[in-house]
Amino acid sequence: MMALQFLVGIAISLVNIMIHALVTVGAIGIARAAGLRQTARPRLHMMAVMAATAAALMVAHTLEILVWALAYRMVGAAPAGSELLYFAFVNYTTLGYGDITPVPEWRLVGPMTAMNGILLFGWSTAVLFEVLRKTLEHLAAIKAEGFSSGDRG
Repeated sequence: MMALQFLVGIAISLVNIMIHALVTVGAIGIARAAGLRQTARPRLHMMAVMAATAAALMVAHTLEILVWALAYRMVGAAPAGSELLYFAFVNYTTLGYGDITPVPEWRLVGPMTAMNGILLFGWSTAVLFEVLRKTLEHLAAIKAEGFSSGDRG
């Protein structure tokens, strides 16, 4: 049964990695297109690009949590009557309240979900910093007021 738990966990993780890759490509494309525009208000522009990127990544994480909740339902990983979306959120975010625990036959789904969540949150952090770096680079290149090449760190 442990092998099946690993296979299910790996399969769901791969689905979520594909979702995250798709959203990352889209978010970076939108940020790049927004960054190419001239702007009269560079700080507001930078905030808007960052907020849009963060929102897109939050949507991705929510979709990924929904995928885990669906998987929990399909394999019967949580006790009957459990709030599967809540259970998936608690595991994915590594919050770990412990008020809902997986059924013994599926006890590895919690740690597998947490491992997937940690990986994808780290990925999102890297994307946010890259978008910020590129936006600052662009604002310095167009000589936006208050942004110089020294701001790029």
